Amino acid sequence: MYTKWLNQTNNSEIEIVGGKNASLGEMISNLKSKDIKIPNGFVISAISYQQFINNNNLNTQISNLKLSSNVKGTCKNIRDLIINGDFPLAIEQEIISMYHQLSHQHQTKNVDVAVRSSSTAEDMPDASFAGQQDTYLNVTGEKQLLQYVKKCFASLFNYRAVSYRNSMGYGDKVVKLSICVQKMVRSDLGCAGVAFSIDGDSGNPDVVVINGSYGLGEMVVSGQVNPDEFVVFKKKLDEFKPIIDKKLGKKDIKMVYSDSQNTQIVSTTAKEQSSFCLNETQILQLSKWVVEIENYYSKLHGKWTPMDIEWAVDGLTHQLYIVQARPETVVSKTNSNYLIEYSLEPFQSKDLMVSGTAVGDKISSGKVKIIDHIDSPEINDFCDGDILVTSITDPDWEPIMKRSSAIITEKGGRTCHAAIVARELGVNAIVGASNCLQVLQDNQHVTVCCAEGEQGFVYRGILKFEEKKIDLSTLPKIKTNLMMNVGSPSMAYKSSRIPNSGVGLARQEFIINNFIKVHPLALVNYHTINEKKLKHEVDKLWRGFDSPVQFYIDKLTYGISKIASAFYPKDVIVRFSDFKSNEYRNLLGGNIYEPHEENPMIGWRGASRYYSENFEPAFELECLAIKKAREEIGLDNIIVMIPFCRTLSECTKVLKVMAKYGLTRGENGLKVYLMCEIPSNVILAEQFCQLVDGFSIGSNDLTQLTLGLDRDSELVSYLYNERNPAVTMMLSNVIRTCKKNGVKIGICGQGPSDYPDFAAFLVSEKIDSISVVPDSVIKTTHAIKNIEMTNQSKI
Repeated sequence: MYTKWLNQTNNSEIEIVGGKNASLGEMISNLKSKDIKIPNGFVISAISYQQFINNNNLNTQISNLKLSSNVKGTCKNIRDLIINGDFPLAIEQEIISMYHQLSHQHQTKNVDVAVRSSSTAEDMPDASFAGQQDTYLNVTGEKQLLQYVKKCFASLFNYRAVSYRNSMGYGDKVVKLSICVQKMVRSDLGCAGVAFSIDGDSGNPDVVVINGSYGLGEMVVSGQVNPDEFVVFKKKLDEFKPIIDKKLGKKDIKMVYSDSQNTQIVSTTAKEQSSFCLNETQILQLSKWVVEIENYYSKLHGKWTPMDIEWAVDGLTHQLYIVQARPETVVSKTNSNYLIEYSLEPFQSKDLMVSGTAVGDKISSGKVKIIDHIDSPEINDFCDGDILVTSITDPDWEPIMKRSSAIITEKGGRTCHAAIVARELGVNAIVGASNCLQVLQDNQHVTVCCAEGEQGFVYRGILKFEEKKIDLSTLPKIKTNLMMNVGSPSMAYKSSRIPNSGVGLARQEFIINNFIKVHPLALVNYHTINEKKLKHEVDKLWRGFDSPVQFYIDKLTYGISKIASAFYPKDVIVRFSDFKSNEYRNLLGGNIYEPHEENPMIGWRGASRYYSENFEPAFELECLAIKKAREEIGLDNIIVMIPFCRTLSECTKVLKVMAKYGLTRGENGLKVYLMCEIPSNVILAEQFCQLVDGFSIGSNDLTQLTLGLDRDSELVSYLYNERNPAVTMMLSNVIRTCKKNGVKIGICGQGPSDYPDFAAFLVSEKIDSISVVPDSVIKTTHAIKNIEMTNQSKI
């Protein structure tokens, strides 16, 4: 059996057709009812490969490879012999016949095809082997096809492939190669990329992560382009449109067909660079297919099997296709019972040099080594523990990548080759660091930090950092609801792995400050901005979105949704923005719209802004973002919270404005909480309980306003203490009032984690929940357990 159609094979034939072909055949045969589109093609079997090797008397050279003292030279010799070898006549005729049949199916004399390698050791549960053998695109005509089939056979003996097999323990196994000859999808006129059914950094199993760019998908896989990224929440795919993040990539180049050669790289247009490569319908369709494929393979293997999938959109028909699928073999194998936390030691000066997309969450230090290409003589000077800095990587780089303490690439996204291999090797990495080759210099000592969120940072010099390994299975069970204060959406997935009862405080200010960066009124009034520099900066931010206002709504929605989806279905309390006027002024355009106040801490902040005619248009955008997250994405676990609400009438006004923009308390299960941080909230707690569903104590502001001091002033800081009897009496009173009225009450200040006696007081008062920052959850869990055990022993 030399050839067979893809729909005639399946996963039981890996030894004959290789992992990649078996997977494609399995999907074509078993996922028809799901209407998943896979381009047709045929398989050149591993039997054909072995017959070719026998016909050209190459068995001896291949068997001697592992004994060779010059592995690179021997590999090259074998490749040359294969490329110059001859097919057995029967195999050649069968390949040509199948190619003509495929061409006939597509009503053309010579159909354009992709020639893809598929080894019998590929896509195994313990190693992906992705990219080790070669793929050739835009192959046309029987003569060219036969030549590229031989090149594919030869790629089994690329030095990188032999090295990888040895490092993964496959060196002594007989590995054969099958080939898929598949109808090319005209993604050179459309777009292509990769999709994972798991988050590659945190291991979150509930999302689909899609990377894509215009042109052929090789640019995304190899990391030659900084792609668009889309994240979709799986749990709501059947009922809603749960796109929880969109990031516009640079996408300055693309790979297309060429008349003179198979492919060429050209510049993208300005429109392509400023547009997302996939629309909403395509994102959701692709995500549903990814989930269907994951579900099928999980059932097939009898265990959860996250998938690594390549996709393409034909620019002529606009049809979406799946072109490859393999099990993900790195992130899904990590031990979820352990959490390793890296953090830079505080009080160090940090000189930021370069930033890019963080791969993982590690920190490492070393000496910079800039290497232009794999054959560069500088590679001989590379020492174990050095930091590899280059434009992009491919599988040839793996021997040096595994020796690195960190990898920094100029191009690429979270699913490019460098990112995938870095995760597999456990090496710290930053990709898409656009100016790294200009800023960094050989032999500089730097610290590479990926522990601060989605962005990775390169700091000058060797900084001190801490590494903590936490066994989550040893955390004690507690009766008190312990929630988290989560500001960064990018850290939410990792934080959600720690045992918790949800999110007690998600601050919108962090999202606005870090991901939006512009004053909302500058976007509302975009068309009246006269300052050219400001308008230019704002223009750069909203590229890819329908309008400046939609940019604000969508980015805020995505930030909120990432946090809410990470903890779903547990409660996530999202506080409306509580910037002070001096903080708002720091945003782009803030100087135009913000007043100067002598004491912003007790000035125009919180609730007083929302119903003000000067700020209501901005508050409308916040309401629309919450509404979109709850009703379009389906994250009904979001509870909204009103901060710094001084009076009952103010609370009523805010509720009225919220309802005006689609957020009516009680409608669609919407709960509204009040930030209890002003003495009036405690004194009038009975009346406030009639207007809201819950209270969350903000002990920082409540302490400063009860004691009449400025918590930012070092002159009176010694007086600041939330354990002061005046403050604890306030807390005791409001907890009692809420309990009497059946209203939930929690606390989201840092006091309980800093002071065990304060936590003991709150537990004894029977507070419903305590919320602390993720770094304090472990410590606070143990403290509360001790308190509960002590209380129990007294009964």
